Amino acid sequence: MAEIPEHLLKRAQQARERAEAQKGGGAAAPDPSGAQPASGGGEASPSGPKIPPHLLDRSKSARQQTAAGGAAPAAAVATAPMPVGPVRPEPTGPGGGTQRLLTVVKSGSIQDVKATPTDKVHVWPHLLVVEFVAALLVTAFTLLFSIFVNAPLLELANFNETPNPSKAPWYFLGLQELLTMFHPMVAGVTIPGIALFLLILAPYVDRNPNKRPEDRKFAISLMTIHLMFWAVLVLIGSFFRGPGFNFVFPWVDGLFFEL
Repeated sequence: MAEIPEHLLKRAQQARERAEAQKGGGAAAPDPSGAQPASGGGEASPSGPKIPPHLLDRSKSARQQTAAGGAAPAAAVATAPMPVGPVRPEPTGPGGGTQRLLTVVKSGSIQDVKATPTDKVHVWPHLLVVEFVAALLVTAFTLLFSIFVNAPLLELANFNETPNPSKAPWYFLGLQELLTMFHPMVAGVTIPGIALFLLILAPYVDRNPNKRPEDRKFAISLMTIHLMFWAVLVLIGSFFRGPGFNFVFPWVDGLFFEL
């Protein structure tokens, strides 16, 4: 049951005292708020609040019914079981009507919100141990593979003869291809610097925390453009550049590419 505030109980007690004083023909008890009691016609003094006429009519009819059938309620009260513990006075309004209070219910008691459990483990030792074991396995495989399989190296270099075309390793062929199109400052510094700067800014531009690929269209599109741009340059430098680093068709002039 909701707890009734103390100030409402005091106001109800004062209202009952004024009602009893009016019934006995005496003066009404003064209101602490300074408001004057309303007259029978529903009018109030200029300094006090005005009670609507329909509320006064309801209070008059309630008092008349109470006065007419006073014996019946007394009998009903006598036969009703007495409550255990202290009985609080029932709050009533200025006209004797019963007042009800609305109880504020916290949202946590009516909303059943359960957090989704997430499985989390510590980086050490769970993650780092697995990565360390994987690094050991890869190192051992590379060592054994290099013992039994020779690297595809060319013959010893002849400093008196420069190969034509002279190509960089495949992972640098994209940069060499840019050098054939732009000034060395633009091809070697400006374009790669802008690409790296855009990749650095990507996490700050796309702040979507979702890990699903279909919801990360911006990040996937940016990385796809970057990889495709570099892959196309490497393929052109590897298969479509012949003697003098001129553009050739590999199905016509052959391949000028060696590992």
